[in-house]
Amino acid sequence: MSAPRDDPSSLAGLSAADLAAAVARGDRSATQVVEGSLQRARDAGAGRDGLNILLYEDADAASRDHGTSVGVAPGPLFGVPVVVKDNIATTAMPTSCGSRILEGYVSPYDATAIVRLREAGALVIAKSNMDEFAMGSSTENSAFGPTKNPLAPDRVPGGSSGGSAAAVAAGIVRVALGSETGGSVRQPAAFCGVVGVKPTYGRVSRYGLVAFASSLDHIGVFGRTVDDAALCLQTIAGFDPMDSTSRAEPVPDYRAGARSASKGNDFRGIVVGKPKEYFPDDLDSRIREKCDAALEHMKQRGAVIRDVSLPHTGLAIEVYYIIAPAEASANLARFDGVRYGLRIEGHGLRGMYEATRSAGFGAEVTRRILLGTYVLSAGYYDAYYRKAQQVRALIARDFSAVFDSGVDLLFTPTTPTTAFPLGAKSDPYEMYLSDIFTCTANLAGVPAMSLPIGRIDGLPVGGQLIARHFGEQGLFAAAYALELALGEDALR
Repeated sequence: MSAPRDDPSSLAGLSAADLAAAVARGDRSATQVVEGSLQRARDAGAGRDGLNILLYEDADAASRDHGTSVGVAPGPLFGVPVVVKDNIATTAMPTSCGSRILEGYVSPYDATAIVRLREAGALVIAKSNMDEFAMGSSTENSAFGPTKNPLAPDRVPGGSSGGSAAAVAAGIVRVALGSETGGSVRQPAAFCGVVGVKPTYGRVSRYGLVAFASSLDHIGVFGRTVDDAALCLQTIAGFDPMDSTSRAEPVPDYRAGARSASKGNDFRGIVVGKPKEYFPDDLDSRIREKCDAALEHMKQRGAVIRDVSLPHTGLAIEVYYIIAPAEASANLARFDGVRYGLRIEGHGLRGMYEATRSAGFGAEVTRRILLGTYVLSAGYYDAYYRKAQQVRALIARDFSAVFDSGVDLLFTPTTPTTAFPLGAKSDPYEMYLSDIFTCTANLAGVPAMSLPIGRIDGLPVGGQLIARHFGEQGLFAAAYALELALGEDALR
């Protein structure tokens, strides 16, 4: 199955900005737009008995979302349908985090990102499937069944935000929200052939994002194109007093800046670093060729390509899988059958806790809670968690040193492979290695993006751009220019 062709009468034929303009002019009504998106979802087989992309739908989004009501000045996403990941709080649909323990739970408040989407006129039409509590790299760990890649239904869409990536790839929406802890936006973006952006830590409010690992979690965006992703991120970015980690940094006009900086596909004056640790000898030669071709496009348009080193990259997976489970074990302690979600009675209070959590959590969530509890326990905290935090600081220092040396951006493959077959990775460690090129940006808190740079046997390959803290403007400018330079090559 392939993504639908662009059609002037459908969403696939209009960018998010053009669709907003069409609705503002009255060429289309918000109701028609919502009906069109949900019809495309049905046509693509996005329901639970098909590709299993969407868990919940809101057919009344057009009438509910006040941003499109009469008399309200059109916002940048006026009338644009958006799919959001099932761990981002919404009052109109459940927020179950892909887990039985929260099945059917409806939040009493909207996440800040959802509020900002609606203030911009967006229509939040559905919640997407995901790995349970965002713990996974394939969207096979959902309690509601795996999501299938719309470009190749026998393959995974990546994870944990696989449902959101698949919704964009299938042409259901132009933009979607996901979350990242170790690559859960960029990796599925690469597998599904769309654009995925993880902003700087603190750039987008985490208020209303159900916590997995609080020092690593980000809300990110998917777009059919770089322009779509830029518009969506600009809409949700900015300081939020409800999030203590939110930063009061100015939010530039990413779309305008990207178009201006990349006039004529121009990379002049840009130094692009090629980290040797992301191009190991055993990297798939076909992925290496696609990355080298993208680098050559940049070089031909004026970029200086410089070999660089991020020496502590080889420790990133181990560090990530100590810190993330440790924080998860604390964050998920709140799901105990008392305040929200599933409750199964047992013998006394402790029996109720055990029965509820045993029935409510899947195998991967249980594995990570146990691992996190172990590394935080007496006698092991210093040996594991403290040491991992020290190495994390070294990884962050590697990025700072490279950018301080005059490098503007880094370019790497997003993933070591293309989308793998459903059920192919039963070994947890083998699955964890899917994040080997992405988790470093989460550990360092720097912004990063995946965009399509070609295909291998019909499966998309993603190229990753990484910038210094709050360097999203340069990230979008380079990505926009590379997208223009690659053109049809990114689809082959």
